[in-house]
Amino acid sequence: MTPRHILTLNAGSSSLKFAVYREADTALALSGQVSDLTGTPRLRAKVGNEVVADEAWPTGQDLDTVLEGVFAWLERTGRAEAIVAVGHRIVHGGLTFRDPVVLTPDLIRELRTLESLAPLHQPFNLRGVERARHHFPDAVQVGVFDTAFHADQPDVARLYALPRALIDEGVLAYGFHGLSYDYIAQTLRTEAGPAAGGRTIVLHLGSGASLCAMADGRSVATSMGFSALDGPPMSTRCGALDPGVILYLIQSRGMSVEAVSDLLYHRSGLLGLSGESGDMVTLLASDNPQARQALDVYVYRIAREIGSLAAALGGLDTVVFTAGVGEHAAPIRARIVALCRWLGLELDADANRVHAHQISRPDSRVMVRVIPTDEQVVIARGVAGIIGQGGAAG
Repeated sequence: MTPRHILTLNAGSSSLKFAVYREADTALALSGQVSDLTGTPRLRAKVGNEVVADEAWPTGQDLDTVLEGVFAWLERTGRAEAIVAVGHRIVHGGLTFRDPVVLTPDLIRELRTLESLAPLHQPFNLRGVERARHHFPDAVQVGVFDTAFHADQPDVARLYALPRALIDEGVLAYGFHGLSYDYIAQTLRTEAGPAAGGRTIVLHLGSGASLCAMADGRSVATSMGFSALDGPPMSTRCGALDPGVILYLIQSRGMSVEAVSDLLYHRSGLLGLSGESGDMVTLLASDNPQARQALDVYVYRIAREIGSLAAALGGLDTVVFTAGVGEHAAPIRARIVALCRWLGLELDADANRVHAHQISRPDSRVMVRVIPTDEQVVIARGVAGIIGQGGAAG
């Protein structure tokens, strides 16, 4: 009998990540992605360590075309027949959605109402759902939510000092990157037992960046809030900003809401500060003084966030770096740890240089680790749980 498989999709504005897992044990069968959707898309896929695809695709393709191209590639290579479920990363679940759910047309319409809260992700996530429903009509479609990991935070961490009517409508801090934090929490439980590293701060540093304070593997506070704009500066997003700046841009500069949104999401962050690039590799290699200053602001703001989250935890036992920058940018890790020595972090420079699993010195009061994240397997596990409950039949 052919093993049944789960396809996972993480569809964004500039890339599409996908993977295939065995349903029985969520073991990885295939991983891949299409990068640079806005330029020259490139499909890369691997089975274990073997590269099974590496091909450039024509420029000017929208996400729908890229999705259909991936599905067609899965068909051609004989990897589509046994797909019984498709799991989707859905960035925003609002007040309603916490657990993985079967995505019905009514639920998809409800999730579309949240698109303005995550404009770089939610519309693209839901386009992935629509194309997968069309291409795999017999497969159950399951949504797994980025905001769910933070849903049980205490009220003091989620409430803004706004009128209660707005809070009741859902204007509060949701937090994001929950699938990544869920994976790190599970990994820490495997390595350190139920305490999951104790009082832990996880730094998810990629093109988007956020930090999460965890107590025994549960989210206590996080740097992102109502939207994915809050927290430290990111590749092109501004990070935390005095709301008065937005009022100034609209009232005194005459900018439209759409122009302000484009500025804050696409033209700010490391790109805006450096005037050169939002790419960390490019900035680390640059001699441009503005690029160096952009990195200064980046590490300073992250260190400030660590201090704030340590206060929320009442102390600190473990720090974890993850995601693209967190896993690969040793100079950035070193600078952040140096700014946090007052908290008890001591860096092993040699271990940091080779991206070791533990990069703190033996005498460090706080354990510092580098753990590669895996959002896709968290999606697959959520789908497997739904199928196990009879969700496919539903």
